[in-house]
Amino acid sequence: MAEKTSAALGLFDGIHLGHRRVLELALKNAEKGLVPAVFTFEPDTVLKKPTGSGGYIYTAAEKMRILKKAGFDCVYSHSFSDISGNSGEEFARDILVEKMNVAAVCCGKSFRFGKNASCGVEELRKFGEKYGFEVYIAEDALLNGEIVSSGEIRRLLLSGDVKSAGRLLGEPYAVSAEVVTGAALGRTIGFPTANQLFEGKQLVPKFGVYKAETVIDGTTYAAMTNIGVKPTVNYGGIPLAETHICGFSGDIYGRTIQVQLLDFIRPERKFGSVEELKAQIAEDMKKASASDI
Repeated sequence: MAEKTSAALGLFDGIHLGHRRVLELALKNAEKGLVPAVFTFEPDTVLKKPTGSGGYIYTAAEKMRILKKAGFDCVYSHSFSDISGNSGEEFARDILVEKMNVAAVCCGKSFRFGKNASCGVEELRKFGEKYGFEVYIAEDALLNGEIVSSGEIRRLLLSGDVKSAGRLLGEPYAVSAEVVTGAALGRTIGFPTANQLFEGKQLVPKFGVYKAETVIDGTTYAAMTNIGVKPTVNYGGIPLAETHICGFSGDIYGRTIQVQLLDFIRPERKFGSVEELKAQIAEDMKKASASDI
C-alpha cells in the first residue's frame, strides 16, 4: 500500500455495535488524510465449530459487503493459519507497517495478536512507538448495561431471537447466499421459495419460520423464511433458508440475495398432509405480513 492508512483491526464476526465503534474510530482518523483500511481474518479459518452449533455469524462475502458499505474499500482478509505462527512484532512490522503502511491502528480493548494470542493493546502501543504508528482503542459498546459481544449474538440467533440479535448487530441479521435449485415443492402448492445454503462452519439460527424482508434490484419485498434441513433434496444434510418473497416472480437462480430476518414466527414442525402444510403456510404468511408479531 503506497498511501498511509488508518486501519481497524479485528475478526469482526457479525460486525456488531462494538465492532462498529472500532470502524468509526478508523474512519475518524482517516479524516487526517489517511486511507481507511481493515485487517481481518477469513471467518471459516478462525471459528472451527460444526455447522449450527455456534460457528461464525457472517460469511466472508457478507462481512465484505458491510465493510464496503461502511466506507472501507481497502480490506486485508487473511487465513488465520497463514500468520498464526507470527510473533506479535512480526505482525506489527510485516503486516501492519510493511504491507498496510499504517499511520494509525484502531482496535477494541480485548484485541489479541501474535502467536498463541500472546500480545494485547499494551504490546501494540510499544510496537507503534517502535515502528511509527499511533494506536487508538475503542470503548466497548453497551446495550441495557451489557457489553455487546459476538457470543451473545450467537446465543440469541440459536434461540431464534433475531429481533434482539439485530439490535446488537446494528441492523437486521441477514442470510446472504446464492439462490440454488430445490425440489420445487413450494411452487407446486402456490408458495415458491428461494433456497440458500449455509456454509460449512457458519452459525445456523434456530430452525423454524421467520418474518423477513428481501431486497432485489433496489426493491424491498416482504418475505417469510423457513430455516431447516430438506430431507427430500440432496444437499448433504446442509441447513438452508427457504424464502417466499411476496409479490416477486422473477428468476433469481444463481444470484446472491440478502434476506433479513426480522422476527421469529414459530418452530419447525411436521405436517400430516399437503393440505395441512398449505393451511399453516397461509397462516404464517398473515403473521409475516403483520406490522408486529
